[in-house]
Formats: sequence, structure tokens, C-alpha cells
Amino acid sequence: MKEEMSKGASSGAVYGLGLIGAAIYFISQATTFWLGVLGFLKALAWPAFMVYEALKFLGV
Repeated sequence: MKEEMSKGASSGAVYGLGLIGAAIYFISQATTFWLGVLGFLKALAWPAFMVYEALKFLGV
């Protein structure tokens, strides 16, 4: 049981670091408060954007 739980731990760290990096990027590009809020929401959904663009690139 412990082996199954430890296998997914690194993906959570990668997602967390990606979330922080995306939030910093999107918020730093914002010129108003509401664009900063939108940037934070984009940072929450960055994996969806990445998968969409990858599938579009692959032609799937």
C-alpha cells in the first residue's frame, strides 16, 4: 500500500512548481488587478492549455 502512495508524490511537486511558475509569469504580465486575477486562474489551468496545444501539434 505504501508503494502505491509514494509513486505519485513527484507529480504533485512538479504540478506545484509549475503552478507557482505560471502564476508568477501570468501575474507579472498583468497591467490591471483584474488581469492579475485572470492570470492566477490561468495558472490553475495551465496543464489543460499545455495538453491542448500538444494534441493540436500532434494532429490528434
